[in-house]
Amino acid sequence: MKQSQFLEVLDRDEAERRWRAVIDAAPRGIEEVALEDALGRVLAEDVRAGVDVPGFDRSNMDGFAVRAADTYGASEEAPVRLRVNAESIATGVAPELEVAAGTASSIATGGMLPRGADAVVPVEHTDLEDDGRSVLVRRPVAPGASLSFAGTDMGRGETVLFAGARLSSRETGVLAAIGCARVPVLRRPRVAILSTGDEIVQPGFGLRPGFVYDSNGRILADAVRELGCEARFLGAFRDDEAALRAALRAALAEADVVLLSGGTSKGEGDLCARVVGELSPGIVVHGVALKPGKPICLAAQGAKPVVILPGFPTSAVFTFHEFVAPVLRAMAGAGAARRETVRARMALHMQSERGRLEYLLVGLVRRADGALAAYPMGKGSGSVTAFSRADGFVRIERNVEIVDPGSEVEVTLLGSELPLADLVVIGSHCAGLDAIAGALAREGFAVKVLAVGSQGGLAAAERGECDAAPMHLLDPASGRYNEPFLGPRLRLLRGYDRMQGVVTRPDETRGIEELLADPALRMVSRNRGAGTRVLIDELLGERRPPGYAYEPRSHYAVAAAVAQKRADWGVTIEPVAREAGLRFRPLRAEAYDFAIPADRWERPAVAALRRLLEPGSALREHLAEIGFPS
Repeated sequence: MKQSQFLEVLDRDEAERRWRAVIDAAPRGIEEVALEDALGRVLAEDVRAGVDVPGFDRSNMDGFAVRAADTYGASEEAPVRLRVNAESIATGVAPELEVAAGTASSIATGGMLPRGADAVVPVEHTDLEDDGRSVLVRRPVAPGASLSFAGTDMGRGETVLFAGARLSSRETGVLAAIGCARVPVLRRPRVAILSTGDEIVQPGFGLRPGFVYDSNGRILADAVRELGCEARFLGAFRDDEAALRAALRAALAEADVVLLSGGTSKGEGDLCARVVGELSPGIVVHGVALKPGKPICLAAQGAKPVVILPGFPTSAVFTFHEFVAPVLRAMAGAGAARRETVRARMALHMQSERGRLEYLLVGLVRRADGALAAYPMGKGSGSVTAFSRADGFVRIERNVEIVDPGSEVEVTLLGSELPLADLVVIGSHCAGLDAIAGALAREGFAVKVLAVGSQGGLAAAERGECDAAPMHLLDPASGRYNEPFLGPRLRLLRGYDRMQGVVTRPDETRGIEELLADPALRMVSRNRGAGTRVLIDELLGERRPPGYAYEPRSHYAVAAAVAQKRADWGVTIEPVAREAGLRFRPLRAEAYDFAIPADRWERPAVAALRRLLEPGSALREHLAEIGFPS
């Protein structure tokens, strides 16, 4: 079938320049809202105080309003005696008596300073005598002591807030203090969001084979709200051209920006680009030399931005933040986002595709020498979790194919600052590790887990890049697990035992040797560097069955491949096989332990990990219940 859409792949900056030239990214106008609805809004005009704050000379202490000169020379040994006036000044009461020389008036915190007084003596520096008719002042005070003068915080006519400020609780407090009940703010841009695709199912509904839950709709709607805009999710639409055209028309009628998710590639079945192409001026850019995000489509109806984001979650999120977010910030009246960057050393070998600017998501850990190491997240553009767990991204330029371990890179942080973990765990992943991390999190420790395999974790521990490296490596010479691999700077923390085995679907009853001998059966392997991959290679010897090159990175992915009939057998751990309903054939019991850098052994989070794994602990009992005995 002949394709009707063809990508003209542009440089990232040129693509943005062409699109910005045809759209209107100016703020959407001004509206007035009640003060109670102003939080998070962007102030549209400067605000000037219509009153003095405070509106009168006010006492900051419980004590006595005095003339400061009357207290000079006072001390504990020689206090000054003043006559107490016949009124006590409470808050909200206008004083009636003047403080004359040699007199004082009792005053509460927040009370209005009476005429004649120019200071307040705190009550703790005084004693009453003569049944309260006189007061002994035991410390001198200077004029203005314990006072706030009228207008010293804000004066009538003073500009207290400037246009463009995003109103937090601090600013709304200022507005309340000057009596501002209604606030001029910029209208929030309205963003319509449409998910597309026959395979899309909304959360809460059943999922059939070949279908996926619509995560993009949720991600985009909340990302729009985070930018201070109004998100209107219009639902998911099947691949029906007439229905999609009608939905787009309705979205354009009510929104300032329209986002579609999915259907940006060049296949005949992708309808979004065809429908958007009917707009005027229509499609401005279709394809950018980016990874992830190459098939993004930037368009417009009049000067109104219309964007078709890629269907894969990581691609959709990246291209949203790269192209759409700056436009929405401008429309919302916010300044350009300031992106913090840090320098780091790449921890692993990375290969990139020449000709495309690649944004590589990375997790950051601090090494023993204080430098940062960047670990690629490596889950692909279809990943939902990669963006949420990454600390930042590295730009790999179009002419770079290989980034060697140890290369210095610049990492753009995804947040405003680098989050610090109390415990960094790098190595082999396991369902039991999830239980351990959860127990630590419940004790208030922030845990960062990077799954790179046993060998990768051991190397990270040797370099001082982690607090704990989970591993399950067998030394063939001694027949012992893990301990023979520890260098002099590492200590072993006993983890738990687990059973590795060969899994098939329940209707397959043959034993392991029969499965290996059948050339028609397809296997699923594991990623290189994983302890399970070492076990698989030992099991296979020189054999390379179909599917050997298929290298998922987790036990769960192996179970899914077998359960969904993409593979006939694989190697995984017993609890995962049981949860997936697979037939399990025990292969080898192994020790899953932790390599700990000796100089981190006493760190609070490591100490907590050691305590949680003590014999007889509640966590030990829970691990045994889910299939990981000690």
